[in-house]
Amino acid sequence: MSVESIVRAVTTYRLTEMKQRGEKIAMLTSYDYSMAKIVDAAGIDVILVGDSAANVMAGYETTVPITLDMMIYHARSVTRGAQRALIVVDLPFGTYQGNSKLALDSAVRIMKETEADAVKLEGGEEILESVQRILSAGIPVMGHLGLTPQSIHKFGTYNVRAKEEAEAEKLVRDAHLLSEAGCFAVVLEKIPAALAARVTKEIPIPTIGIGAGGGTDGQVLVIHDMLGINKGFSPRFLRRYADLHEVMTEAVTHYIDDVKSSEFPNEQEQY
Repeated sequence: MSVESIVRAVTTYRLTEMKQRGEKIAMLTSYDYSMAKIVDAAGIDVILVGDSAANVMAGYETTVPITLDMMIYHARSVTRGAQRALIVVDLPFGTYQGNSKLALDSAVRIMKETEADAVKLEGGEEILESVQRILSAGIPVMGHLGLTPQSIHKFGTYNVRAKEEAEAEKLVRDAHLLSEAGCFAVVLEKIPAALAARVTKEIPIPTIGIGAGGGTDGQVLVIHDMLGINKGFSPRFLRRYADLHEVMTEAVTHYIDDVKSSEFPNEQEQY
């Protein structure tokens, strides 16, 4: 890794440069200061303060319950910990759908109160007015197509999306609409790899895949999943790079044993 790539802050324009030269974009979620500091120092390109915080931080079954205030709290923590990465914050359910003025107000709050770099919205044509209004204020927008977790009650399942021709063609149209509107990138979640590769070739903005194959311009995972902290989620697309659940459980058990047996603290660990 070059000195420039370590020091130079990642911007929306830089992501476009990366797509143009064929350099893959690495993106992970973070929700707190300590994790963001580690991820950023490791060289991640984009940190997503995802509404997946509803699941991994707050214990909800879906992303629907998380509020704008909760997202702002997590995003504030992340921006204090990261120096280099582009920080994108999810607009949570109910803060942009069907009301472009509310969408702009929500996005402005995130930008002013967190010092993040961009916001992310789920959906295509049906939220285009909200996307355009946010962009008109100079706020960068990342799109999100395919499986859209905020719409779980509409779809009733987390299965692969856009396998049928009609839904696939709508997704392609939506990707073009988001790109033409001025979005700087789009997440493609849990769609056929061939479709994701097609979209990636057809639009000039970067695509970030999750469960969308290797033909996208980048990849994103939830950090609790890829570090093996969350053991109850094992989709095909998830690669675990560590088993921190086991490591942490062993450490806590060891600590408990040492306290119970008076092994901790010892003479060197007291004043």
